[in-house]
Amino acid sequence: MSVIMLLKDVAYQKIKERILEENYEPGRFLSERTLIDDLGMSKTPIKNALVRLESEGFVTVSSKQGIIVNDISIERINDIYNLRVALETFNCNEIYKRITKEQCNELEEIVHATEKAAEEEDVSLFATLDHEFHLAISEFAGNTEITKILLNYQDHLRRITLRHLKKDPGRVRKFYQEHIEILEALKTKDKRSSELMRDHLIDSKMIYFQ
Repeated sequence: MSVIMLLKDVAYQKIKERILEENYEPGRFLSERTLIDDLGMSKTPIKNALVRLESEGFVTVSSKQGIIVNDISIERINDIYNLRVALETFNCNEIYKRITKEQCNELEEIVHATEKAAEEEDVSLFATLDHEFHLAISEFAGNTEITKILLNYQDHLRRITLRHLKKDPGRVRKFYQEHIEILEALKTKDKRSSELMRDHLIDSKMIYFQ
């Protein structure tokens, strides 16, 4: 049973990563045979992985049409970003007066790690580090319910981030600079950190409406 569970998790991660990277692009029809061949795995862990991926909204499994890779609608992207603006500006308002030197150092390490990704326009690595930065601020703010919400949306957020950075890889440098500005505001206990966070997220959202 433990082997089956392990294989199921491996299948889940592999299929999800292909969806996030849009190697399995939105609207594509997949078959179990395609996944078996691509992943080099048997049917059972793949079927188990698809159940989880369907529950998370990544795919729709139809007995007639097969496996359909779901897209993220413009409406949902708008809703997710509006939610992020509300929650993440709240986080900055909560923490800017009491953030510790150790917490600032941790954020600085994340930002430093993004520098090379930004220089090389490595959008996949940058997207991962981007969400580490935002999630760390949420964890420092201490509202576990907000952090849970952001974690629940994490994969969808990464998918959205990857999509718009692939359209314009040069934007990673702009986002990197905005992270530096947010960090500097937090380090100096400047209440403008929430405004900078809001502008950063709204600017990211508006890429989809240009």
